[in-house]
Amino acid sequence: MKKLYTAVGRMQFKGRNRDMRCPMVLLNNKEYILDIQEMMIWSILNWRILSDDEIKTLYENKAQETGYMTHRSAAECMQRLVRRGLVAEGEGELGADALFNLLSGLYVVPISESPILRLISFIRLTVFEHIPYAVTKQIFRRDKRNSDEQKVMLLANQAMLSTAEMIKCAELNTFAFDSEDELIDTLYHDEYTTSENIAHSVRFLPQCRPVITSVANLYLRKQIIFERM
Repeated sequence: MKKLYTAVGRMQFKGRNRDMRCPMVLLNNKEYILDIQEMMIWSILNWRILSDDEIKTLYENKAQETGYMTHRSAAECMQRLVRRGLVAEGEGELGADALFNLLSGLYVVPISESPILRLISFIRLTVFEHIPYAVTKQIFRRDKRNSDEQKVMLLANQAMLSTAEMIKCAELNTFAFDSEDELIDTLYHDEYTTSENIAHSVRFLPQCRPVITSVANLYLRKQIIFERM
């Protein structure tokens, strides 16, 4: 069986004093404080999709690089993060199955494309959080998207949808909605489909693979983050 993992939510720093700023993860409008080892794991998985072995290797390398003496294994930290919902996992016989099970239930949130907000983010990250310019300058890099990725972003900018819900929209070739009621009617127009089973119902639709691939690639290129509802 294959297992894949990724981070959920977004990191933010709380506190005005530079020396007292506390990193935490914001998920579904709730703040989660992580200890150093958990934050190492979460950061490793942020904008990455990794296996157990890859996480373990990067975790050990990061601990050695920082000189931090870890007292828990990567697996122990992972278990706690998964329980808290801050790390998502997907399992399947094949890598494609694991990827679908990982992403189908996660909600897609686009990173803002507003030039002003990107400038504010650049200043905050570079000046106040002291992230190297070589990293923060990528905020202004224009992302090149194929047609499937453009459709995913079009949906993501209209409403917070799960990957499974996006697959159904793509299958129906519906990418614009005049109201929330229209969106709900499109997704859940029959008596069978619910938010709990929609992933199962779209698993073998023709648009499943293009949407899953697009969501994964957009995430790896730091164009979206994942949320839970």
